[in-house]
Amino acid sequence: MKEEEKVILVNENDEQIGLMPKLEAHQKAVLHRAFSVFVINNKNELMLQQRAHHKYHSPGLWTNTCCSHQRDGESNMDAGKRRLQEEMGFVTALKDSVSFIYKAPFDNGLTEHEYDHVLIGSYEKDPVINPDEVADWKWMPIEEVKNDIIKHPEIYTEWFKIIFDKFYSHITL
Repeated sequence: MKEEEKVILVNENDEQIGLMPKLEAHQKAVLHRAFSVFVINNKNELMLQQRAHHKYHSPGLWTNTCCSHQRDGESNMDAGKRRLQEEMGFVTALKDSVSFIYKAPFDNGLTEHEYDHVLIGSYEKDPVINPDEVADWKWMPIEEVKNDIIKHPEIYTEWFKIIFDKFYSHITL
């Protein structure tokens, strides 16, 4: 049996204080390190993904290009590139943008409590999505995304709405 992936537990200064299995961290709402990748093309469109319908939280919701958790000893950039390849089938250069802490409870009793690093990249081609991770994808103008979140908040992930609400001005190349 494959060992469950562990997340990096951090304090409010993003200093590592331990490791915990991912599901347990979400059950106990423990603060852990995460990242959210935003890939933008030269038309100022954001590549969105629809989370696979079998994910244990936020299934079928639209969100940023990809997101996940860093592994022990892995840099934010390496983690972002790893998940871009695993979920979307490509890699591109990333830059650190902004970081923030959020807490979002889900209907299934789990809670995301993350110190999230927002990473920005540029890409012009279509992804080759991994159906185990991603149900669908699309390019959408950033202004349109902002407006659609206001009109249809129920179709977007909690962290994506928080990032757009608080850090919209940072989501640029």
